[in-house]
Amino acid sequence: MKTFSFFLLAAAFFLTACQDNGDTADAYGNFEAQEVIVSAEGNGELLRFDVEEGQELQAGQHIGLIDTTQLHLKRQQLRASIQAVTGKTQEVQPQIDVLTEQKQNLKREEKRLQALVADNAATQKQLDDIQGQIEVVEKQIAAARSQNKDLNQSILAEIAPIQAQIDVVNDQIRRCYINNPIGGTVLLKLAEPHEMAAMGKPLYTIARMDELELRAYISGAQLPHIKLGQEVEVLIDEDEEANRSLTGTISWISDKAEFTPKTIQTKEERVNLVYAFKVKVKNDGSLKIGMPGEVVLGKEEEETAAK
Repeated sequence: MKTFSFFLLAAAFFLTACQDNGDTADAYGNFEAQEVIVSAEGNGELLRFDVEEGQELQAGQHIGLIDTTQLHLKRQQLRASIQAVTGKTQEVQPQIDVLTEQKQNLKREEKRLQALVADNAATQKQLDDIQGQIEVVEKQIAAARSQNKDLNQSILAEIAPIQAQIDVVNDQIRRCYINNPIGGTVLLKLAEPHEMAAMGKPLYTIARMDELELRAYISGAQLPHIKLGQEVEVLIDEDEEANRSLTGTISWISDKAEFTPKTIQTKEERVNLVYAFKVKVKNDGSLKIGMPGEVVLGKEEEETAAK
């Protein structure tokens, strides 16, 4: 009889403990992180790839290189094309030098005729002819310079498209240097050195682990009593019996109801409509992706919801 009474007392205690634990948490969910899939931006052999799962990477850290041999050769070819175009330009200075020498000779003859005209030893017509010849030579010099400028400009205009192609190749070479975009922990490695990389091919996934989000679900009756920025208590398993308390902040609340996920509640409760929300929690190293967690609203919210 004493043994039977003991079992009844133990069962009552167990039920009370379960009910208390059920009343403690207002929402249940699992921790998740914002994962970033880093993909290749170039094509070629993955010459170097210094990434391991669980490794901590800094933002901007250089971690790999895709073969750039073909791109370097293409850039050299384009630079040679620019040199070839530049070699087509014409130098007009020798022609101008000849015309300038003619002009100087005519200037000397003009000066001599001016003296002769003053002494009535030459006619005005002779002086006018020399001055006309000087004007013709000056126009020839101006025309030579203008034609040479136009010709060289049309030749040098061919350089701009080639330089634009070089800029494209430079950008492609830059993209072959793999730099980590954000600081975080490598979750999954998807490529190995010496494999062929292709533009858009995933290389690894990374996520910030210093702050995780607990995606939990709350009933429609409790929804009016939570708000963005609200601090809540988050419980995780410390051991088989005790929980560990952390502080979190509500960062997102869904505006659409959904059926309770199967992994969250019992079969009877899964038919209820709930609203998803996220709680940001600072991670001291104890939180892991996929770990279950519970959310406890403040006492004031609990009393309001009960009313």
